[in-house]
Amino acid sequence: MAYHTYDVERADALEDPDRFRYCSVEELVSPLAAPETATVADLGSGTGFYTDALATHVDCVEAVDVQAAMHDRYREKGVPENVRLVTAEVGDLPFAEDSLDAAVSTMTFHEFATDAALSDLARVVRPGGRVVTVDWSRHGSGESGPPRAERFGAGDAATFFADAGFTVERATERTETFLAVARR
Repeated sequence: MAYHTYDVERADALEDPDRFRYCSVEELVSPLAAPETATVADLGSGTGFYTDALATHVDCVEAVDVQAAMHDRYREKGVPENVRLVTAEVGDLPFAEDSLDAAVSTMTFHEFATDAALSDLARVVRPGGRVVTVDWSRHGSGESGPPRAERFGAGDAATFFADAGFTVERATERTETFLAVARR
C-alpha cells in the first residue's frame, strides 16, 4: 500500500507529548529486549520524537527517514550524540546484513509496508533481533492519523512479518493503533 509520507510543513505536530497516549516509551522499548549496547533503527524517525527517547536506552540509534527535510528539522531541535541520521527508504536500507540488533516503527508502518521493505528489514536485523511496530489501525475511528483506507491492522502486519521470515510474537489491536512484535 505505502501511500504517502508525513507533510514536513506539519512536522511541529510530531513533537506533541500527547503522542505518548498512542505509544509510550515503555511499550516501544520493553519488547525490544535489547541490551544497552544495542544498535537499533527507528524507521520513519521524522523529527526524532521517539528516537530521542529510544536513544536513552541503547548505544546507537539509526534514525531512518526517507525525507531529508525531516532530518533538517531534527537537527534544528538537536540530535543526541548516539543518533545517526540516515536518509533512506525502508526497502533500501544502507546497512550490512545482520547489522542491527533491533528496529522500531511508530506510526509509519503504513508508509513503507511492502514485501520489499519487510524483506530488506529481515536482511539487516540480526537473527534473534526484534522489530516493534506501533501504527494507526484500520480498525480505529480514523479521527487521528492517516485515512483508514491507508492503514493496516495487526493481522495485516503479522502477515507481512511472517511472509518476510520473522516469527510474530505479538500482534494486538488497541483502541486506535496496533502493536506488533516480530523476531527474526
